[in-house]
Amino acid sequence: MRQAQGWIAVATGGKGLYNITRELRRWVAAQGIQVGLLTVFIQHTSASLTIQENTDPDVLRDMTEFFERLVPEGAAYFRHTLEGPDDMPSHIRSTLTSTSISIPVSGGVPALGTWQAVYVFEHRREPQRRAVVLHLIGE
Repeated sequence: MRQAQGWIAVATGGKGLYNITRELRRWVAAQGIQVGLLTVFIQHTSASLTIQENTDPDVLRDMTEFFERLVPEGAAYFRHTLEGPDDMPSHIRSTLTSTSISIPVSGGVPALGTWQAVYVFEHRREPQRRAVVLHLIGE
């Protein structure tokens, strides 16, 4: 059994979903592990990860708009606003989604479905630089 660990930096331009599948595939291929499990973890509390459709951009827009309605900015009941009105809503959105995902690796590539891609889901308005840790175990 072998293990590999690395990370990728993701520059976001503010709220939205940022496809990191190409970077994940490239990193996994470079490790030479044919069968295993890839763990992807984002080191932030105001951004998250999701596996979502990679074809129709309306899916990504609808996801973003849904979370805007579900957890609105500037609600009077939020006390944690140190970094602005999007601060606490970003933490809640991150909690409702995932900060870690696991993907099987088969034939040296992440075993995603035809229409699946891995996204960083940025919940902050301002551009950010996000760190994503990758851990692969297998043979």
